Amino acid sequence: MLSQPAPNDAPDAEIDDLLALDAYSRSVIGTVERAGPAVVSVHVGRQRQDAIVAAGSGSGVIVTPDGYLLTNQHVVQRADAVEIGFINGDRVSASVIAADASTDLALLRAHTGSLPALGLAPKSVPRVGQLIVAIGNPFGFEATVSAGVVSAHGRVLRGSDGRLIEGVIQHTAPLNPGNSGGPLVDSFGRVVGINTAIIAAAQGIGFAIPATTAEWVVSEVLTHGRVRRAYLGIAGRTRALDRRLVRALSLPTESGLEVITREANTPASDSDLRVGDIIIAAQSQPIASVDALHRFLSRWTIGEPLQLQLLRRTQRLSIDITPVEMPRR
Repeated sequence: MLSQPAPNDAPDAEIDDLLALDAYSRSVIGTVERAGPAVVSVHVGRQRQDAIVAAGSGSGVIVTPDGYLLTNQHVVQRADAVEIGFINGDRVSASVIAADASTDLALLRAHTGSLPALGLAPKSVPRVGQLIVAIGNPFGFEATVSAGVVSAHGRVLRGSDGRLIEGVIQHTAPLNPGNSGGPLVDSFGRVVGINTAIIAAAQGIGFAIPATTAEWVVSEVLTHGRVRRAYLGIAGRTRALDRRLVRALSLPTESGLEVITREANTPASDSDLRVGDIIIAAQSQPIASVDALHRFLSRWTIGEPLQLQLLRRTQRLSIDITPVEMPRR
């Protein structure tokens, strides 16, 4: 591979630095050329009396040639109209097909076709230190590129509905308002995440929803028209357990989920589950908190019976319950 020769009098270390920078530049340039055409701006409008007025913008990435694209749920929240802007300056209207607050992802469809699309890379878990590139529209500056590395994965954020978003990628590519919903891509131009959040006043700390989660959301929406989750119909709180009771009953956890209320006409109200019961396990998996039950149910098949282990006063017992699909609020 040809590269520009360094000056004859340049020190060896400086030559190595020039060559390394050149390789880095080639990698970023190639990534942007592959991924850039599939990145769009997302413009949100809201109804004000008899007119639609601009109400914010973000970024998105086209994932199918017939116009499906991903962005953040918080970008299109309460949108009355959405327009998609392409790198060549064209704009088309789009529809919000589904939005999922629990993952902060939304699937839209642009009212056009034959578009450049990027593939998700759910099986390619980025390694810590791996080069990544964020492409988006910070502060309305379209097609802005920033590069960095993966700092960590497996981080946790809380969605706007209170549920935990797990497996989040932390990275150092600089993000600003307007980057939300844009892709985080690897050096092959594959989407490894959807940028979702920054920490105010911090530098070099950005977060992206992993491609595994994005692929699951797209699959759910295209198959069922929505994201479905298993649901019991209870409200609860995390409750610490008496350590003497934990030892005496050989409980699997030192805390559990105390049932505070049961909704009518739900699996909980149709079962032997009672207010005051403390759920300590589901299918033998310890349930130590509200988040632990949400995590378990997100992986459980709707309509498939499961066994809950409970603590009722000082008695340990089991009940069977069949989750249904979470109702749409």
